[in-house]
Amino acid sequence: MPPTRATTKDRSAVRTLLRLWPYVRPVRMRLFTAAFVAVVASCTGLVIPLVLKWIVDGPVADRDPAGVWLGALYLLLLGLAEALLFGLRRWLVARPLSHVEASMRAGLYGHLQRLPVAFHDRWASGQLLSRATTDLMLLRMFLAFPLTFLLVNGVTIIVGVVIMLVQDWTLGLVILLPTIPVIWTCVLFEKRYATVARLAQDQVGDLTTVVEESVLGIRIIKGFGRHRSQARAFRDLVRTLRGTELRKARMLATIWGVIVTLPEVAVAAALFWGSVQVAEGGLSAGTLVAFLSTALALRWPVESIGFLLAMSQEAATATERYFEVQDAVQEGEVERPERGAGNGATSHHGAAPDHGPRPSVPGPDGIRFENVRFRYPDAAPDSAPTLDLVDLHIRTGESMALVGATGSGKTTLTALVPRLHETTSGRITLDGTDITAMPREELRTLVAVAFEEPTLFSASVGENVLMGADDEAGEPELARALSVAQADFVHALPQGTGTQVGEQGLSLSGGQRQRLALARAVVGRPRFLVLDDPLSALDVHTEAAVEAALREVLADTTALIVAHRPSTVLLADRVALLSGGRVTAVGTHHELLRDNAEYAHLMSGEDHRR
Repeated sequence: MPPTRATTKDRSAVRTLLRLWPYVRPVRMRLFTAAFVAVVASCTGLVIPLVLKWIVDGPVADRDPAGVWLGALYLLLLGLAEALLFGLRRWLVARPLSHVEASMRAGLYGHLQRLPVAFHDRWASGQLLSRATTDLMLLRMFLAFPLTFLLVNGVTIIVGVVIMLVQDWTLGLVILLPTIPVIWTCVLFEKRYATVARLAQDQVGDLTTVVEESVLGIRIIKGFGRHRSQARAFRDLVRTLRGTELRKARMLATIWGVIVTLPEVAVAAALFWGSVQVAEGGLSAGTLVAFLSTALALRWPVESIGFLLAMSQEAATATERYFEVQDAVQEGEVERPERGAGNGATSHHGAAPDHGPRPSVPGPDGIRFENVRFRYPDAAPDSAPTLDLVDLHIRTGESMALVGATGSGKTTLTALVPRLHETTSGRITLDGTDITAMPREELRTLVAVAFEEPTLFSASVGENVLMGADDEAGEPELARALSVAQADFVHALPQGTGTQVGEQGLSLSGGQRQRLALARAVVGRPRFLVLDDPLSALDVHTEAAVEAALREVLADTTALIVAHRPSTVLLADRVALLSGGRVTAVGTHHELLRDNAEYAHLMSGEDHRR
């Protein structure tokens, strides 16, 4: 399972958020400038109480209307300056932060394309979607607001406290009394809130997964009348998320109550003590007004600490979740686990030789599997490997049918050729070159694949098919591929090959989707072709027509074809029988039918299911 329930017990929010620096660095000057402008704006607001002190102790005390009007003008100018500076700050951060969010989202998507299939097998798609959407939105909001204002409000509080202490240090000490309990509450809140924030964001990922699966599987849900049970399951997840969000709200309400109440009590105490001093003549009225105005100006910076810390913890959690994906090992960096000893590589057949990448020996050698063993990464260490010491040679220009019972490892074997999975040990060569010595881009231009369960994208028919060719391919290649796959039905679609097939191609029948997937496999005239039961969804007449056209394609390529029916087997020159993860027999269809009881049983029609 993916690490979607990671603990936050020992996590440092600061260290986690510092991982954003490479993305922020290109726009750092704009962000630093915006922070400086915000600090100046906030400090400008702290000048207002000093002007009030001058007005009260000067023009008001001297009954000077002109001085009062002048003071009012100063206050208006200071207010306008503060508003303009805060507006400038927002303008400075809007564009660069949208760029940061876009670059992080593009980086995540590109990284997902480079991750091995085994990673995608483990991770729920909704968890990945929530990281690419909700989490990145939280990070942009953090960089735009809490990151700046944690600094700005901190500076404002320090400057404000200094101003108050300078005006009257006794009143300043009264205001500072709640500092220790407030800090203690913030530390306690930060630790507890981090855990709940992580849980909530993981639950959003679970919810996204359910929504996506329900949309993609709507035909199954409706076909079996399961919409009520699915709705109940969804409501249960919604209630669980709602409960977590309410826990967050209660925690935020608690810290807000402490942060608001204690300073207000301190301000009330300062007002009482200051009034006593004014009455006794030890303090001027203007100084008390300025002191209380400064204290009230600090209400927002102090009260905002709670939700700024909450947003920072949510941003730290989002960063953690983002880098859980970014830290996953890409294709080409995956270690092959059975290169050394002590990892459970030995089976009852004995240890396989350690075949590392060998120098390329180019030549018309076809496809070779040499002592190939494969075990899925999540399999138990003591379980039998899915493929065990497979040796098979498909000569250049030859078509080899791969036959076996359900669970014998046929699909797994075909996935090893384009390196959708990495062999655990042994090696596979194409024309004498070890596939691990080839760049994946080069390998996948040589090998084309068509799977039993065809996947189509939300694009036109032509775009889906030409995905299997280089960028220069056009209408002639498209027409040929559609002809080979007997997919002429596309010309009857509303916009022909320009018709949008919709998500997953669900607007087409299973046989139509399979034919388009086959056309995609052959459109680029690949040197090596891997077909995983490509005709299983076709009717008898269409299958015969596709087979006739496919024979011409197979004459010019080296092919490995997973087959379940005699008609598909007859496309191949030879047949390999896979049993228990090993190739147990190789020969022509008629030879195996005559000499191998297991093969004869499979071809008898009693076990054609996958």
